[in-house]
This record gives sequence, C-alpha cells and structure tokens, in this order.
Amino acid sequence: MAFTSVCAALITAAPVALAAPAPFDLAGPELQVQVTRGSVSLPISEVPGLATGDRVVLKADLPASQSERYLLVLAFLRGSTNPPPPEWLFRCETWTGACARDGLSVTVPDGAQQVLVFLAPKSGGDFKTIVSAVRGRPGAFVRASQDLNQATLDRTRLEEYLSSIRNLNAADPARLKETSLLLARSLAIRVNDKCLDKIPELQAACLTDGQEALILNDGHSTSIVEALTSGAVSDLAMEASFTPQLSYGYYSPYIASVLDIARIFSSFGTAQYQYIPALAALRADRLALTLNTPPSFHNPKSVLVAALPAVQKPQLPPLHAVDPAATYCARKTSLVLPVEGAPLVFSSRYAHDVMLSIAGSDGQRIELPAQADAEQGGFVVDTARLAKTQLGDTIHAALRGFWGFDRFEGPGFQLSNSHAQSWSLADGSAGTLVVGRESSVHLRAASVSCVDSFMLRDPSGKELKAEWKQVRPDEVEVQLPLQNAAPGELTLLVGQYGASTPQKFQLQAFAEAGRLDSLSVHAGDSTAVLHGSRLDQVTALSLQGVQFAPGELTTTTAGDELALAAVESDHTSALRQTDAALAKVSLKDGRILELKTVIGAPRPAAKLIGKSVLPAAASASSKIRLASEDELPQDARLRFSLRAQSPAIFARDAQIEVATADESSTAVLTLANGGITLEDAKVAVATLDPAKALGGSAFGPLKFRMSIKGTSGDWQPLVTLVRLPVLEQLTCPATPDLACKLTGANLFLVDSVAGEPDFDHAAAVPSGFPGYAIPVPHPSDGTLYVKLRDNPAVINTAELDAQVLPPTPQDPARAAARNATADRDSPSPSAVPLLPNHSP
Repeated sequence: MAFTSVCAALITAAPVALAAPAPFDLAGPELQVQVTRGSVSLPISEVPGLATGDRVVLKADLPASQSERYLLVLAFLRGSTNPPPPEWLFRCETWTGACARDGLSVTVPDGAQQVLVFLAPKSGGDFKTIVSAVRGRPGAFVRASQDLNQATLDRTRLEEYLSSIRNLNAADPARLKETSLLLARSLAIRVNDKCLDKIPELQAACLTDGQEALILNDGHSTSIVEALTSGAVSDLAMEASFTPQLSYGYYSPYIASVLDIARIFSSFGTAQYQYIPALAALRADRLALTLNTPPSFHNPKSVLVAALPAVQKPQLPPLHAVDPAATYCARKTSLVLPVEGAPLVFSSRYAHDVMLSIAGSDGQRIELPAQADAEQGGFVVDTARLAKTQLGDTIHAALRGFWGFDRFEGPGFQLSNSHAQSWSLADGSAGTLVVGRESSVHLRAASVSCVDSFMLRDPSGKELKAEWKQVRPDEVEVQLPLQNAAPGELTLLVGQYGASTPQKFQLQAFAEAGRLDSLSVHAGDSTAVLHGSRLDQVTALSLQGVQFAPGELTTTTAGDELALAAVESDHTSALRQTDAALAKVSLKDGRILELKTVIGAPRPAAKLIGKSVLPAAASASSKIRLASEDELPQDARLRFSLRAQSPAIFARDAQIEVATADESSTAVLTLANGGITLEDAKVAVATLDPAKALGGSAFGPLKFRMSIKGTSGDWQPLVTLVRLPVLEQLTCPATPDLACKLTGANLFLVDSVAGEPDFDHAAAVPSGFPGYAIPVPHPSDGTLYVKLRDNPAVINTAELDAQVLPPTPQDPARAAARNATADRDSPSPSAVPLLPNHSP
C-alpha cells in the first residue's frame, strides 16, 4: 500500500527536510523465518520477541531467475555503546550450498538485544564491510532496529484498519458508522467524527484520508521494540521536536520512526555500500519486505536492512474488558467479548491459540476457541459446543492464550445462561399503552443479556416484531407497534438465545379519548404547557388572541404534557393576568375544544444593571489579557447588580439562579446564603464564585434568572466563563517565516493562536491535546493573539516576551522549502511552518 507524506522522509540520498515523497510501495524479497524455543517452533508472524537460546532459521526466498547474487548477513547487537563481537555476525551465500538449500540457522547469543538482517549484493569485501559498519557504529544500527520494528508494528494496525474500511465500503457502507468506531477502539486509530456525519457512500474516503495521522500512540507496541541499550541514542534521532506530530505526544512513534531511519541510514553510507530500509509485513512464516527506494547494483550498491523482533523479556498484552461489570450470554451462537488496550492482538498473530475457559456446572472446564476481530471490537467465541453442556445461571469465564512462546492470562468475564425469568413492568410503564400509536414500555428481569427478540401478539393471534434495546443490565425498552391494534389484552413473546420456546408476558392496551385537563401559562409568556391525554391530536391553541403551536409531547403515567410556543412572540404582551380565560384547542380531525384556564401573574424578572470581575492572583500566571468584559476567568469572582422588574421590589425569598448553557451546572444565590445583598428594595448586588459554585468543569456562556416560590423567570445572558491555560515561554527563530514554540500548561484550553490581529494563518490546537508545547505563528508586531476553546468568538492577546534564537545556516533553506510546499499544496489558514532543528 502507499504511504503518503509521513513516508516522504524515508529517502536515503538527500537531507530529510527536503526529501521528496517516497512511499513504501516497492515489493522486495521475502525472508522465510522460523523460531524454535525448546521443543516448540513458531513462524515469525507469531513471535513478538526473541530470547537467549532461541534457534532462528532464516532463508532468503529469491526467485529461480534471480541474476544478482545476494549475501545474507544476520547481526546481533548488544547496545549503542557496546560493539558486538565479530562472531555475532553470520553470513550465508544465498546462491549456493547449504544456504541456498536450508538457509541460515543460528542461536541467539547471551547478551544480545537487537537483531538485523542485511541483504547485500555480492562483491569483494562485502561481509567485512558490513561487519566494520555494524561494529564501528553500533548505536546507529540499534536505533535503526528499534525504528524499523516500531514502523512495522504500527503499519500492521494501519493496514488492518484500511483493509476493513475498504471491505465494508464495498460490501455494506451502511455499517461503516458503527464499525469504524469499533475499529478505532480496537486498533488505537484516530477517527474523524465529522466523517460519520456524511452519507454512507462518502464515509470510507473520509475515514481513510490523511493516513499518516490515523495511528495513535500505543505504549504496548513501543515496549515490545525497546530492548535495553547501554547508552543514549537520542543524538542519532532527527531533532523534530518542533513538528506538531512529534511534540504533541498525540500520534504514534511510527511518524518519528520513519523520519529517524532516513537520518540514520544516510549518515554512514560508503562509496561501496548505501543502506536502505525494508519494512516487513508479517505473513505466516515469512517477512515480505517492501522498499521506498529502488535498489542500486552500481556503486554505491544498496544493502537492504530489515529487523527481527528484539531480544528481551516478553511484553504480554495488557488486554482488559471494555466494561468489566457487563454480563454476556453464554448461549449466543457467536459471542463477542469486547476488549481493548492491546491493538497488536487485533492486527497481528502474536496472540494465538486463544481460548475462552468456562466452568460447567459439573466443575469441568470447557475451552472454546476465541478469535480477535477488530471490526466487532473484541474476541468472537463460537459457543456451539455449549449446546449440550450443563451450565449454571451465572458463569465466570476468562480468556487465555499464548503471546508468542509465552502463556498469558486475559481478562475475565461474567456470563449468564438462558433460563425462565420473572419479568415485570418498570415503574412508570403501567397504563401508558394506548392503541393507535407506537408506545414503549420498560421491562425488568434479573438479567437481560440473553434476550434475542420480542414479538407482540394481538387477541386475533397476529404477531408483529417489536424493536428493543437494552438500557440497563436488568432492563430493556421495547417499542410496541400499536398503530393498528385493538384495545384489550396483548401478549409479549420474549425470545432468548438457546431457549426453544419464548416466555409470555401479558400487557393491557387502552383506547384513550382525547382529554384536556389544564393549561399552565403566565401573563406575558411566549410558552405554555397543556396537560391531558391524546394531546398528539392537538394542532394549535388560541388564548386572548395569541396563537400557540405544539412542540414536544411527553407521555407519563399521569397523562400527556404538550409544550406550546407562541407563533409570534411579539404578541405575548396581550396575555393579561386573569382567573377566567378561555383557551380554544384545535385537533387534527377539525374539532375545536374549549378549556377554561387561569393566566398567572407575570414570571419574576430582573434587569441586569452592571457587572465587574475581581480577578484571582493566579490568573496573572496565565499571561492572557482577555479582550471582552463579558469573559469571566474561572478562578475570578463576578459581582453583578440587578433591578427588580416583576415584582417591582425584591422579595425576601427571591433567588437568583445562575447556570451554564445546558444547565448541567447551576448555582442558587439568596439573601440567606450571602449570594445576594440588597442595596435597597429595588436593587440587588449578587456575587458569584464560579469555581466553587459551578465546579471545575463548567465553561462557556452563563445565564441567570430570578425565581420566587418555585416560579422562575426567563433565562438571560450573563457572562462567558472561560478556563485559562498557563503560557510560560515563547521561543522564536530569527527567520520570520518559521514558526515559534509556545510552552505552557493546559494548552488544550487554547482553540487557536495567530501572530496577527486579523487572525490570518492561525494555528489550531487539536481537540484533547495533552502536550506542553505547540508551534505558533511568528508574531508580526510582537504580540500573540489567542482564541480560547471556551469562547472562540473572541480574540485575546498574550503578554509574552519572545526569546529569539540565533539564526542558523539552515533557516533560509527551511523557510524556502516550507514556502514552496505551501504554494504547491495550497495551504489552509491553519498551516504553520516548522522551527529549525535546534533547541532554544
């Protein structure tokens, strides 16, 4: 497959910063590899790591027509500062003798940590040249081994994801939305949520766009390739700490790996040999190599370099259940046990011979084969063998298998068995079934994990399928198709996996005539609530000349509640307080019903006079100057004054409610709790400490309203609550075309940063960004302009003195290369150039 811009850096003959696109799309040779430990032999695709004493059999699978002779060299390494002894490098002439017939068989020596495979064109002194290079610069080859392994492991996840997306798009595009989320969880792949809002035919192309940015960091695969080294190798890596992909800690080390490989290999080429990387695809007992550079058979000749798994202690997969408290049905023909935490379990064959171990009621253990399936988000277990097995009502099961040569214990699961249960209606569901429309009921049982289907049977014996969903481990919601049903007794048939006959549950459906009970409305209101039954038949309501249209209908055990909204809100002033008003209600069948009602007194209301913000001392460390007086830092204190309007004076029991836009966080200010102080009977001053009153996760627009004796007024805007990041240091290169580095804490609270007041060429901060440094545009006037995530509509300023780095000879070339790339790719406003390769 073709890798795009991230693989562009993998070119060995030119500086990395200026490399042209070079995807790994060239098919190389295959290596047949078998590993034996004790009496057990495994193909290389099932071996995540080697151990001292392992027997490795390696054979180059070259075509019979191969004209160029290749020397196969296997090299063991033992750290970046400890050259391997000469006897740790083995040669094999692939064109003749035992090597051509049986390959190379070696034993992993004690102390080895990494293993590299070289395929070199036959020439004079070839083996000595490779031995000299490896022993002369062991650290470079240690890093190359680690990075090649890391890139290979990460690519398995990406290929599994892309293959699944393409297959789903061809077979059933409608499943992409659901399945892509399971794939992302299983393989630690980033999914663009906006893709799922598109029509199914366009989702696949969107989900696979920007492939290099799809792979998220996976600590398990990183630990597999990081064998211990005896010295630092950080100086060998390409200094790319200013590139967003590498400094955020957001994407996989794969991006860093492919950049590092090119840097390392280009540093020790000779007139005779140049070294080119070969990524390996794991296929049974073979490593299929792919190249990003065409091999050369003229000096300098190309030596292919591939990596075998590191030599280290086994890194067992940290699998865990997605929901440890969930219960699953043991009688499902194809049981899916959701797991996460180890993407390589889904993208490789390192985990093999996995079984689900179940204890029968007789105490005997039953082992069922389990297969990892990324599309279903877990291990799929075939439970056919349980058909004739006696099981208890509740069963504990656990996944067990092998990780390479080592046995591992996976997570445990609670299973349930199909059995007759006592079903009951949940509170609030009785008496709500009305014929003529679809109705829903909530049913409860000890466990609903084995429910397979619901069928509704009417008195005539006709059966209709009822849609359902599980809402709790012991509760389901069932949608009953009662549009054409007759009043009377109905039978609900509950089907369970493994049960031959369904359970019956009796329900009663009622014929309900429309009924108008009451209307809740206040003088001057633009909304009202109608109470009664069969209010789905209401089309309009008229009261004192004000027309109301129906809104959301809610059905409870007490009846229906229909929300109404004034068609023209400007006319609501015509509603006057009275004890005797007549509302006219229009129904779908053309009838008009009359309802006597009471129009209550106007709702409490107060007008905002002014407000002021007392900032906290900690806010100064943020170094952000807020541009709008309507922005309130979370750790500040807000004082605002109100003038009473309805009633004209503040009652002693009046309350001021302050809430976030979605009302998930609220605070009540009263005279009693000190939140309100009266200046006089008509003016009150309220004080709000948002961090204490609303909690640390409250943000965004705040609103307020007045309440008296349970009656509340309309919400009014107050301020916008913002959480401030801490900006610590701004470091800029001397060249204005290159970006600066902004460090600080809680940078995920920043939406975007620009270097100009018109906010052109802004740099956006990724959602959920956990890092401590971001690239930002070079400030044109010495000031950075910042939009906060809690209020991106306002442009604020940052009070930072930039630390200017001394110019480097590479700055002009980097700036020119960046500008050329930007012109070619039509950069978006969020495009930001990268800093040069030096630290402040």
